[in-house]
Amino acid sequence: MKAKLFLISAASGTGKSSLINAVLDNLNSKNFNVELSISHTTRKKRGGSQDYYIFTSEDEFKNKASNDFFLEHALVHGNFYGTSKDFVETKIAEGINIILEIDVQGVQQIKSTNFPHESIFLLPPSIDSLTERLNERGTNSKESIELRLSNAMKEIPSCIDYDHILVNDVFEDCCNDLARIITGESSFPMNSKKELFLTKLLNL
Repeated sequence: MKAKLFLISAASGTGKSSLINAVLDNLNSKNFNVELSISHTTRKKRGGSQDYYIFTSEDEFKNKASNDFFLEHALVHGNFYGTSKDFVETKIAEGINIILEIDVQGVQQIKSTNFPHESIFLLPPSIDSLTERLNERGTNSKESIELRLSNAMKEIPSCIDYDHILVNDVFEDCCNDLARIITGESSFPMNSKKELFLTKLLNL
């Protein structure tokens, strides 16, 4: 099977990062070639792991953007983030699948370029569970949680434009389904059952 670029989106608090890390561990243990994309960013370095960022100045970032260096890029909370087109193309040519954690706007950018990819949207089992997960982090203020929930209500309807839709209700099940998408064993497109679930989720 030819290597692919997988775009994964979800509202904040859905558990996207935990799922992706679990899938990477699972598939790499089975010698399936898949890696997480490394993003370029203008934000400052923080403590802890920085494995998935290449830090750059704003001037250098803008210069790269103007020279078509990025597959997609965006300004998020005052900092620029972007995905190197060459990085993705090189990895795929080497037979390595790439997972890119990305927001809805970034997916739309990539779709407009016609770069080959598969898109996956992760839904929470309910808005209440999303709120609980954001509260459990203990690092979000009330205002931050309200903003993230507001953004979630705007982003979730975009799932209908994705190739696959998964609900992160039972973590292990969702992890297995995500792994099957990446290995090409299964597909999880929108269907009538998911349309009904989406309607209930958003109280439409």
